[in-house]
Amino acid sequence: MPGSGANGLPRGLCAQIPGVIPLHSFHRTFLVSPSLLSNWCSGRRIRRLMGSTNDSADEDTDFSDSEIEDYVEKIYEELKNGKHTTKVSDQGFHCPYCTKGKKREFQYKDLLQHASAIGNCNSQKRSPRDKANHLALAKYLENDALADNATPKPTVETDPLAEQDRDEMFVWPWIGIVVNIPTQVKEGRSVGESGSKLRDELTRKGFNPTRVRPLWNYQGHSGTAIVEFLKDWTGFGNAMSFEKEYEANHHGRKNWFAKDMKKQDLYGWVARADDYNSSNIVGENLRKIGDLKTISDIMEEEARKATKLVGNLNSVIIAKDMQVMEMETKFRETESKLSQIITEKDTLTQKYNDDIKKIESSARDHFNRILNNHEKRKLQLEEQKEELELRREALKKRETHNEIEKKKLAEDLEKNAVENSSLRAAAEEQKKADGDVRKLADKHRDEQENLHKKILRLEEQLNAKHALAVDIETLRGQVNVRKQLIQEEGENNAEVVSEVERLVKSMTQKQMELDEMNALYNTMFAHERKTNDELQETRKAFIKELQETSIPGHIGIKRMGELNRKPFEEAMERRYGGAEGEEKAVEVVSMWEEYLRDSSWHPLKVVTINCKPQYKIDEDDERLRDLKENFGEEAYNAVTTALFEINESNASGRYIVSELWNYEEGRAATLKEGVESLVEYWKATQKRKRVNI
Repeated sequence: MPGSGANGLPRGLCAQIPGVIPLHSFHRTFLVSPSLLSNWCSGRRIRRLMGSTNDSADEDTDFSDSEIEDYVEKIYEELKNGKHTTKVSDQGFHCPYCTKGKKREFQYKDLLQHASAIGNCNSQKRSPRDKANHLALAKYLENDALADNATPKPTVETDPLAEQDRDEMFVWPWIGIVVNIPTQVKEGRSVGESGSKLRDELTRKGFNPTRVRPLWNYQGHSGTAIVEFLKDWTGFGNAMSFEKEYEANHHGRKNWFAKDMKKQDLYGWVARADDYNSSNIVGENLRKIGDLKTISDIMEEEARKATKLVGNLNSVIIAKDMQVMEMETKFRETESKLSQIITEKDTLTQKYNDDIKKIESSARDHFNRILNNHEKRKLQLEEQKEELELRREALKKRETHNEIEKKKLAEDLEKNAVENSSLRAAAEEQKKADGDVRKLADKHRDEQENLHKKILRLEEQLNAKHALAVDIETLRGQVNVRKQLIQEEGENNAEVVSEVERLVKSMTQKQMELDEMNALYNTMFAHERKTNDELQETRKAFIKELQETSIPGHIGIKRMGELNRKPFEEAMERRYGGAEGEEKAVEVVSMWEEYLRDSSWHPLKVVTINCKPQYKIDEDDERLRDLKENFGEEAYNAVTTALFEINESNASGRYIVSELWNYEEGRAATLKEGVESLVEYWKATQKRKRVNI
């Protein structure tokens, strides 16, 4: 809008805002702060100094200072004589030396700035001839262009506010009214053209409405429309131009309300207080979408908003400056700490290197001492060996049937007799041990049976407990019902009172029985818990003893979750072969053992089969898919087997545990099976000892 800024404020209001400078361009007016203006100007000059270049390959590049001055004077004379033209219109100029592409049209000041910037630039992309041409052009524009071509007169801009009464009431946002829109009756209702067609027509005339809304009533199209404009001063200028257009054609508001004129075509004007307060359909719609305001009110409100905006921006700038200062302080502190840490790190590194050197020196000395001691021991062993050889030769030469040998033989016979008696005593002890083991197995079997019977009794007691609880609740409900009857009928009904007393007595007896059963249940549960703990401790002790004593048979100790190495060794042997295959197999097995111990890896998922949750391998797991593709089905089965064993025996800890195992049936063995296997092993051992005796 002419006479208004980029934010819609009139130019006369710009000077009223503190800290804001009105910056007028050739088309619009902007409001900027001094700091923003300085930044914008410096950036604009930089962009002009870095503008496009038009270097020619055949231009001379070797000019001295005197030659450049002579060339500038030559071009300046050519411009004065009219050899090169710069003016293309009353207000437009162009640069005769920038011919690459489409010629750009400049205002006078812009062309002067363009010529000075290129003439004084230090860019290597501009040749000396190009710079000299622009220096001559700048000199011509400063000295002769204003004399030869009068300075272009600025376009006279009209301010719509200058002709308006600042206290006149308008409908805001700016609204125009169009009446006498042609209508016709169809099916009992008035219809007319849509608002979009009228909006396009007004847009072609340059009024730029944002919306045209026809007004409808119970009869249909009223022949009236509301024209909405932008809420800023540009919209106000368009609205006033809209009104003046219709007034110039004698189709304004006064012409519409004149009674002696025949009404043809459209009539239009800007909505004011009379239209807003009218009782017709126009007034009703205006009161719904707008308010009455004077131009002064709107200007004051926008001035307040602009002042508030500037204040907020200043507050933001101050806050940002504080943040920058704080960040700089933190940066300096961090830099200081980092320097200190680097110094400490260097000191620690030097100390570490010195310690490593000392340790290496000490280890080298220790190794040398061990090596020397080894050589000495080796020499001593050689000497002892030679001495033993000499003794052996001497013993061969001795006679074997002398008295001394006979005595030794007699002593040996006596020793054998003593050892035989000791073996017989050991055999008796072994029989006793076998009996103890059988007793232990029988005791364990009896404890298992007793434990099973206790569990059955606990279940029966628990069922009885639940039945008593149900009886008590039933009696309590009956008592409450009888009490309610007593309250309703009074205490005169002796039969009901007697029934209540009987029920209370029965409920008290049931409650006592329930308390006794609870006490008995808790006692038996604690005893069962203690017995189960003792069995578990016995099982752990048995497993520990079997780990130290290996027995043949199908009962043994299995390390649950231990990875089978054989499939990986075979895969690496096929792929690499020899020692390299063994090394690769060790690396791969170690890696997968780490994966199995990783508690964050969850390759198993829970699925429901026959209403029971079961664990199943996740076929979409990336690690397992890569394992199957790279190492084969056997390695994949080894890993999945280890996963199921770990999940079954120690899912939370993810480490290998020892378990008493029945290898024949592929399951965990009972303690009874382990004891029986141990007894059989002792019996077989005893038989072998008897045979040897």
